[in-house]
Amino acid sequence: MRGHGFLLANYVPGTSLIHRTPLWLKFAVVVGCGMASFLIVDWRLAASALALMCTLFLLSGAGPARLLRAVRPLLPVLLAIGLFQWWQLGAPVAARIVLNILLCVVAASLLTATTPLQRLLDGVVSLARPFTRFGADPERFALTIAIMLRSIPFIAGAYADVRDSARARGLERNPRALVLPVFITTVAYARHTGDALAARGLGEPDDGGRPHTNQAPAPGTGS
Repeated sequence: MRGHGFLLANYVPGTSLIHRTPLWLKFAVVVGCGMASFLIVDWRLAASALALMCTLFLLSGAGPARLLRAVRPLLPVLLAIGLFQWWQLGAPVAARIVLNILLCVVAASLLTATTPLQRLLDGVVSLARPFTRFGADPERFALTIAIMLRSIPFIAGAYADVRDSARARGLERNPRALVLPVFITTVAYARHTGDALAARGLGEPDDGGRPHTNQAPAPGTGS
């Protein structure tokens, strides 16, 4: 199964100012862009914010190719959303909605492209730690995010492989030929990942009530 970059850019080592920016500030930028997607009502402001985030992404040294790979899977969906909103609410509203979605994706991609995964997960643990008084488990939360980040490219790759196979057999318009194999592959991958976690004792509370999260399984690893 081939891997695919999907939605978020992979980490690119570098020494740019953005790489050296404190993690909390990067998190704040992502959250701010998410809030801006609800607050910005003018498509021109949305376009300006998106242009700024794209500029920061390029200044980080991640490159235009990674930026394109981060947004390319969304383009068909955004096209459909844009056309529908244009028909319902007009072009300015459609443009604002599409641009705001792209703004959030580029902001998240900038975070993942300039922050090593382990540092990102450590930051998530630190941010979630104040919520332990409410029963939250920061380490388990970080482990969940790690598995999610590893699973998305695998599932995207499964879909691309199944789509290519269906196209070769002339079945690209058959929903069953596309959905059922991906569903089966995804369930098998989830079971395999669960078995690997159980074999390593990851995610299960120990005697102190804390989960073992000192390592995370790579996709496709067995027990």
